[in-house]
Amino acid sequence: MAILKHIASKNADYGEIQRYLMFEHDEDTSKPILDENGELIPRKEYIMDGINCDPFTFDMECRELNALYHKNESYDEIKSHHYIISFDPKDVTENGLTGEQAQQIGMEYAKKNFPGHQALVCTHMDGHKGSGNIHVHIVLNSLRKYDVERQDFMERACDSRAGYKHHVTKDYLIHLKQTLMDICRREHLHQVDLLAPSDKKITDREYHAGRRGQKKLDERNRQLRADGLMPRKTVFQTQKDFLRSAIEDAAAVSCSQEDFKTLLLEKYNVRLKVSRGRFSYLHPERNKYITGRMLGTHYEEDNLRELFKENAEREKNKKKTVDVEKCNIESEKAVTSPSNLLQEEAVSVLFIKSDLRLVVDLQACVKAQQNAAYANKVKLSNLKEMAKTVAYIQEHGYDTRDSLEDSFSEIKSHASSSRKDLKSVEDNLRKVNEQIHYTGQYLANKPVYQKFVKAKNKGQFQQEHPTEIALYEAARKFLKEQSADGKLPSMKLLKAEKEKLLQQKKDAQKTYHYYQDYQKELNTVCSNVDKILGHPNTRQPKKQKSADIS
Repeated sequence: MAILKHIASKNADYGEIQRYLMFEHDEDTSKPILDENGELIPRKEYIMDGINCDPFTFDMECRELNALYHKNESYDEIKSHHYIISFDPKDVTENGLTGEQAQQIGMEYAKKNFPGHQALVCTHMDGHKGSGNIHVHIVLNSLRKYDVERQDFMERACDSRAGYKHHVTKDYLIHLKQTLMDICRREHLHQVDLLAPSDKKITDREYHAGRRGQKKLDERNRQLRADGLMPRKTVFQTQKDFLRSAIEDAAAVSCSQEDFKTLLLEKYNVRLKVSRGRFSYLHPERNKYITGRMLGTHYEEDNLRELFKENAEREKNKKKTVDVEKCNIESEKAVTSPSNLLQEEAVSVLFIKSDLRLVVDLQACVKAQQNAAYANKVKLSNLKEMAKTVAYIQEHGYDTRDSLEDSFSEIKSHASSSRKDLKSVEDNLRKVNEQIHYTGQYLANKPVYQKFVKAKNKGQFQQEHPTEIALYEAARKFLKEQSADGKLPSMKLLKAEKEKLLQQKKDAQKTYHYYQDYQKELNTVCSNVDKILGHPNTRQPKKQKSADIS
């Protein structure tokens, strides 16, 4: 997925952003990293172009334009705008996104949406914290250099004229996001709906505050461990994180707004305020409320009220189920029927549908032999399980012991067959995933390998790019071995096949679990019947946790 980030800067030093784009910087402090000689370290991989300016004299040209129009001279004026387009790391491996392609997208995006401005377009291939996600920086002088044709997204007449400043509004940002989504879909890249509100709204400030807090906490915990103490807290939470966790926990068990408000205050010391139908929350260490909108849509009133309604409905249905079961038990207390399996006199049973458990063997139960009271409880529990077993047999129409055994054998056969089918689908899915992985690896490193083929000094080029070449050759070898005709598989077809196999796997798992549970149930019934009839237990049922009959 590609995301768009906008930063407005009042920094008059345009050269600082140039240095950031071209040289290594510490990602926590944004300060440049120096080598042992105190010199700036150039970034390993980047592509930089200029629009309406030379990329290496961007700072001087911006200052000249500002002086020409007498703009951007005061401290509080916005001097530049910085837009960052971050692509999904999976676009590199799965869709073959390269730095060159990302740079082309950035250039197209900048020319279309920021016409007439001096702009730097720079693509970094390393990603934040070495994540590998390709991202494009677009930095433009806030002052427009040339007159341009009026566009639909321009809200003011002066937005197309030279000497006027870049105007950012809510509608304009919506246009920018929509344009980015259209480009990503056209290029078949991963993309989410940037216009939809976020479930969890984490701002850039909160993100960096969380990282700084975690870093300080880790340092403090290291000191505690060095002193031989065990730290109680290992994960740092911002105030908004604390509120989100508290709201999620309280909302999960609340059936009304009053329950929710009470639980938040009693358990988390968080106060809830409702103003004009909007929820706001007060953190224990704050004096100012935080609105639900600042936390995300999951924490706003509409979503929470819907959740309260669902919880209340579930509790209501649960109560109805309990009442129905009580009525069934009372109405069936007098019902008696003979057991077809027992060759003695008829016994009284209750037709109570519940999970069957194995009848406990008193001879093998050490605790029952040592404790007479516990033995009596086990006997009572066994009688209940025997009654349930007889009821189960009558309900399902098993007339003889052989018919029960035949049914068990049939279900066991189905379970074994469905397990083989599931295993086959999983094997096919694993093969398709491997093909997708190596196809993405092949496409991602193909441009470098093409340069290697055309390079005059192949030895030197290979020393500079050993990893890319090795990955390309490994992927090519694998794909050739997997392909019958030696052709490269289509990523689109592979993904379609993967979706198909995922659905087949889901269906196969459902079928297997159904027969597996059915087999366990019949296994328990057969074992209990053997105990009732006094036959030796010829099967070894899987161990179950003994019921708490105390």
